[in-house]
Amino acid sequence: MTFSTDEDFARKVDAEDPLRHFREKFHLPLRADSKPFIYFAGNSLGLMPKAARQIVERELDDWAKRGVDAHHAAGTPWYSYHEMLREPTARLVGAQPNEVICMNSLTVNLHLMMATFYRPTKSRFKILMEEPAFPSDTYAIKSQIVHHGLDPKEVLILARPRKGEFTIRQEDIEPALDKHGEQIAVVMMGGLNFFTGQLFDIEKITALAQKRGCTVGFDLAHAIGNVPLALHDWNVDFAVWCSYKYLNAGPGAVAGAFVHERHATNRDLPRLAGWFGNDPNTRFRLHLEPEFIPVRSADGWQISNPPIFSMAPLRASLAIFDEAGRMEPLRAKSIKLTGYLQFLLSEPGGQLKSQYAVITPRETGERGCQLSILAHKHPKELFGKLEAAGVKCDFREPNVIRVAPTPLYNTFHEVWLFAQILAEHQ
Repeated sequence: MTFSTDEDFARKVDAEDPLRHFREKFHLPLRADSKPFIYFAGNSLGLMPKAARQIVERELDDWAKRGVDAHHAAGTPWYSYHEMLREPTARLVGAQPNEVICMNSLTVNLHLMMATFYRPTKSRFKILMEEPAFPSDTYAIKSQIVHHGLDPKEVLILARPRKGEFTIRQEDIEPALDKHGEQIAVVMMGGLNFFTGQLFDIEKITALAQKRGCTVGFDLAHAIGNVPLALHDWNVDFAVWCSYKYLNAGPGAVAGAFVHERHATNRDLPRLAGWFGNDPNTRFRLHLEPEFIPVRSADGWQISNPPIFSMAPLRASLAIFDEAGRMEPLRAKSIKLTGYLQFLLSEPGGQLKSQYAVITPRETGERGCQLSILAHKHPKELFGKLEAAGVKCDFREPNVIRVAPTPLYNTFHEVWLFAQILAEHQ
């Protein structure tokens, strides 16, 4: 697509957008003047699908009218509620249905996965991560290392950007694997970096690491619902994610996990067990058959019964993704949205001046919806001015503004307006 700085161009592209009607399926936060914010914060909290309210209210009604009987007698029985999320979630991450489970929060799921897949030995005990990783992942991984009586300073290997750069070069990951591969137990990376918006080559990293005997896991918080995934075909060992960002399931919504079927069907794998991970045939025999028999699927890592009210909104969002044709059409629009924003900010005739720099990769295959803009002067003041002008985005210390035009509900005209506002407040 050939971009233009003219406002009419943005309006024309919006008018021709085959996905434009999906915007009407979401509640748009309003400013004091009742106009919608330019909401570029879907990488922090996605917008509310309008259908979510009815779905949640239906479960509240079942609770009010049926009480305990709603576990089995409701139109959407609570006992098997998680099963309704299985197939649409599997489609989004490119998995077999038996490889995914919606449960807990992301960090809890990461701990559950590490309890199974991080089993350090004298010869293989190190963990490779990227820097910067999302802080919660770092906390969890370091605590896992300490839990095994080891020192994070000796165990943790960090793949870093080169001096003066912000993103990690793919060709710099392999030398780390070459150097430490025989000692690395787990490679644990973000599929898409929260800070820079860099999309990693998940398939290649997985193959390189597994070739050296490493187990490979990914945090997909910023990747699921953002970019196409094929976890099964890529042979990823495990993955975890949240659903309140691009999956639009609401604050604190249920998270998810992927366990490749070669592991998911292996009952001999160690794990932290709970009653909903147990074989349904003996799940309610409790004291009569107290031995844990894990389900031969990702369900075998499920600890507790489904959290209905944090699962219900996700049903509304997953239905929208299926209606949109899943990720391929959305990805095509996303590439155009971020490409257009990049053009307006940095191409000849664009608005970007010397005080800004986009630190997200320019190559479309190396980024998702997000562009991270580094502000050289007065970054916090600039962020405040953007909000006052009707823009909702995200600030990360010390000087990065994260902007995420999301294809389900953002428009090209909003991208154009954002560039104008940024130029006015430089």
